[in-house]
Amino acid sequence: MDKPVFYKLCHILQTRGLLRHTNRIKIEEQLAIFLFIIGHNLRTRAVQELFGYSGETISRHFNNVLNAVTSISTSFFQSASPNVDDQFDPYFKDCIGVVDCIQIPVMVGVDEQGPFRNCDNGLLTQNVLVASSFDLRFNYVLAGWEGSASDQQVLDAALTRPNKLQVPQGKYYIVDSKYQNLPGFIAPYRGGVSTNNSEEEPKGVFNERHKLLHRAVDRAFGALKERFPILLSAPPYPLQTQVKLVIAACALHNYVRLEKPDDFVFRMFEEVTLLAETTEDGGMALEEDESQGHEHGLFGPEEVEDSLRLRDEIASHLWNHYVQNLPTF
Repeated sequence: MDKPVFYKLCHILQTRGLLRHTNRIKIEEQLAIFLFIIGHNLRTRAVQELFGYSGETISRHFNNVLNAVTSISTSFFQSASPNVDDQFDPYFKDCIGVVDCIQIPVMVGVDEQGPFRNCDNGLLTQNVLVASSFDLRFNYVLAGWEGSASDQQVLDAALTRPNKLQVPQGKYYIVDSKYQNLPGFIAPYRGGVSTNNSEEEPKGVFNERHKLLHRAVDRAFGALKERFPILLSAPPYPLQTQVKLVIAACALHNYVRLEKPDDFVFRMFEEVTLLAETTEDGGMALEEDESQGHEHGLFGPEEVEDSLRLRDEIASHLWNHYVQNLPTF
């Protein structure tokens, strides 16, 4: 974090009454201790030696800053997000980002480990859902769900909790095949998509472009973990502190993105063009069948049907353009 960005954050935390100078440690040093821990994934003992304070002092100020940042985190998430890259207009013109989950390592007591054990790899994790914009910012974050929870389950929770994920009218997010195609969330086609079948070809082209758009969230996750490596391993803190750490890291990620868009970490993960990326095959075939049906607890059958129709319309428009512009598409 550059000095001007750092000092502005100190000013924000001070003027809002969230941090104050003490007889021994100024706000700048308190924030520096916190950022040093989450930015280098250091434990209290190592930070004690670097800053020359007791473990109790380090721990106290770490938690004070963590609580201060999380208390204003929503202000860093409440920002208008740009629509999809112009290269994908007009097909995905109403797409405002990508929703996906990431598994973050977590440390919990033996009695609590069962629900947090990830079904895929057996590791202890929390399942964190984010809504990411195409400029590498996070519009929404829901942390703390057990690693065994399905991504669809976490999304359903995000849509029903008091501080819920809201999708503007007429807009939608891209989601991958772990989610249902629902109002506000466009998933890829499921089932074997063949480019040799005239009925399946539009779906294959749609899935290719959908996959390219979805990579935006991978770049956002990459930048987040590069800046805050504490998220790469389970820190020895209470569970609630570990959940707050995810929220705070995402909020600070957004803060730096807003204050210094050309920050070196973001430059590592930005791409000049999405279309420069290529896929391994033409159809992006998926294994499972499109058997999700048209029922969902939060949406009526007609609403789900409308979302499926929207996806078909996008695929049709993409296919027509593909046929008309084969040399350049």
